[in-house]
Amino acid sequence: MKIHEIREMSNEEILKRIDEEEHNLVDLRFQHELKNLTNTAKLNLVKKDIAKMKTVLKQRELETELKENIKEGAAEN
Repeated sequence: MKIHEIREMSNEEILKRIDEEEHNLVDLRFQHELKNLTNTAKLNLVKKDIAKMKTVLKQRELETELKENIKEGAAEN
């Protein structure tokens, strides 16, 4: 999944997708342990997608916090 695709999603969509991907990751790990997983690169791709989505959420959180701090600073002056 590309980062620009993630940025177009809402926070709720991202959280839902993270939950789905984490379940998918568990399934892939079980398949890997049972020697049923033929494409082991999928494990890393899913982990990276989860990390990208969490990064976008954190960026949005920090952006919101920064805007609030700026508003508070302007209100004090």
